[in-house]
Amino acid sequence: MSKPITITKIRTILTSPEKIPLVIVKIETSEPGLYGLGCATFTQRYLAVATAIDEYLAPFLIGRDVAQIEDIWQTCMTSAYWRNGPITNNAVSGIDMALWDIKGKVAGMPVYDLLGGKTREAAAVYRHADGKSLTEVEDNVRKYMEQGLLYIRCQMGGYGGRIDQIKSPEGALPGAYFDPHGYARNTVKLFEHMRNTVGHDIELLHDVHERLAPIEAIRLSKNLEPYRLFFLEDALAPEQVDWFAIMRNQSSTPVAMGELFTHPQEWLPLIQNRLSISFVVTSAQLVELPQPRNWRTFVKHLASELHGMVQEMSLQLVTQLICISMLALQTLVFKSGGDLLTKFKRYSLELQFLRVAMSIQMTSQALESTSMRN
Repeated sequence: MSKPITITKIRTILTSPEKIPLVIVKIETSEPGLYGLGCATFTQRYLAVATAIDEYLAPFLIGRDVAQIEDIWQTCMTSAYWRNGPITNNAVSGIDMALWDIKGKVAGMPVYDLLGGKTREAAAVYRHADGKSLTEVEDNVRKYMEQGLLYIRCQMGGYGGRIDQIKSPEGALPGAYFDPHGYARNTVKLFEHMRNTVGHDIELLHDVHERLAPIEAIRLSKNLEPYRLFFLEDALAPEQVDWFAIMRNQSSTPVAMGELFTHPQEWLPLIQNRLSISFVVTSAQLVELPQPRNWRTFVKHLASELHGMVQEMSLQLVTQLICISMLALQTLVFKSGGDLLTKFKRYSLELQFLRVAMSIQMTSQALESTSMRN
């Protein structure tokens, strides 16, 4: 019987390409040259995740058999007693992803082959078109259309928009004050303008970013119906999910929701009750999916091969992401050259009940950039 391959070292690599804090996990093994990479990124609390890995999970896992992925995941999740927060979940996700990377390397095949093989060769992507005015957004949308993009997310003035004059109370603290009603009105004007100028042959998206009260979000969803959005993203905050039943009864605008969830029990009702036809999944949620665990293990393998050319790696990650037949990739955001986009622009998305939206912020640049902390 061969000697098991064990974990000899776990370390985090903190880096910030394009000023986006990333947490990369590297697991080294007793087999010379064999290691795994994973993503544990929590951009707003990256140091907390790195501490959880370096100070707690790493000492806990040194010497463990890398083949015991399920047991390692279970013990990591339960050993701290408290569980399912974004810090712990991202930390465990990075560990789990790196172990599956090692599993694929030992088997000599990509993880998607271990999980049954891919079911399609490509997926549609979308890009973000922003601007300070209707015409500026339109110009940016047309630039993406010329590149062959079929799905474009439109914002005007960033999340929540920008209002020139906002009245605040006397003595109010300095800061960015928000006009929800002005933002909602301008958003409807934006999509009216876009449909009148670029037509209906392009799919348009919008992200509310939880900036509206529930009743205002429902009104916005209804008012956007004539412009047939591909989806309206994050119209409600995670603590307001009960309002999705009212929104679905009031509006036919497709809804995308989920990137702030940290546990399946938060999003399962949306799927079971058909309240959200698009779904956004992040690594913080994927660490505790119901059996089978293929959903979690597959998506978290996205960062397994960060070395190499940025464009080719993005293409490889897309191919891996879309392999499981029960999942359909709906969006993927990355920056790459026109050659890669050309490979995708011929493919439109199959609408399915469950869609996964993944924003890949990790490329080989993550390992080559200057680390925020060695």
